[in-house]
Amino acid sequence: MLAARLGVSAILIPAFIGLCVADHRLGEPAWYLLGLCLLLATRSAYELGVLLSVRNFRPVWVPSALSSLAIVASLWVARSLNPVGTGWDSLSALGLPCAVFAIAVLLLCLIEMARYSAPGNSMESFGANVVSVVYIGLLLTLTAQLRWVAGAQAGYFVLASLVICVKMGDTGAYTFGRLWGKRKMAPVLSPGKTWMGFVGALVGSALGAILWLRFGIRLFSDEWTPPPILWSIVYGVILGVVGLLGDLFESLIKRDVGRKDAPAFLPGFGGLLDLLDSILYAGPVAYLLWIVLPLVTW
Repeated sequence: MLAARLGVSAILIPAFIGLCVADHRLGEPAWYLLGLCLLLATRSAYELGVLLSVRNFRPVWVPSALSSLAIVASLWVARSLNPVGTGWDSLSALGLPCAVFAIAVLLLCLIEMARYSAPGNSMESFGANVVSVVYIGLLLTLTAQLRWVAGAQAGYFVLASLVICVKMGDTGAYTFGRLWGKRKMAPVLSPGKTWMGFVGALVGSALGAILWLRFGIRLFSDEWTPPPILWSIVYGVILGVVGLLGDLFESLIKRDVGRKDAPAFLPGFGGLLDLLDSILYAGPVAYLLWIVLPLVTW
């Protein structure tokens, strides 16, 4: 298992970095990022559909996936039709994705009306489909919006800050929990989580924020200045907490449906949702933090 994980990581990480570099050179359109988001949405909708296919749930993952794809693609359509600014101005690009989401919900209503045969599972199935579209389509769209919130040239500096903080938080939680974790934080929902792991998540994410925002910025421009350390810590700590909640939410889904993992996607890594859970959950929060905190110094 470890050998498979290391082997896949040796391929996946350089490939992802290469895609980010190529997309950064393209500038504002970000077509490579769009392709990646569409692939992630399709696979994630499939995995969530499989996870939720229990009891009275009869989710239809193809309409859910198509709805998520339409929401994600509508962000690029909105930005191409009416280029918007950064910060608060970037919120105007979310109007079309919200409208597409509303239409998607109406179509899911029609699907359940067409499938209805007897009482007992229509509302459960409808709810599962809507959860899929919200969890994947909306959250992924808001996370992708980080690409432009601080300007096109800073897009991958901002996106990387999210990934680094959340994954450093995961690493800190695992390390502190293994070394010193005794008191269970959520024994029913996730028995492996401890309060020392929670502390580790805060320490790891704060450290990741400080290091990336202070030194990673030099990879993008020598003229940009790092944000104040205090706001870097605030940013990292908040993402550490939210990322941990995202991990717990996926634990809630798997615990409730009686599944240990999402359908396997990569050897040694489990499902794609197991990799994206904390990032998707923290993405919208990171987007708002880049608007309200004084992190942009260029």
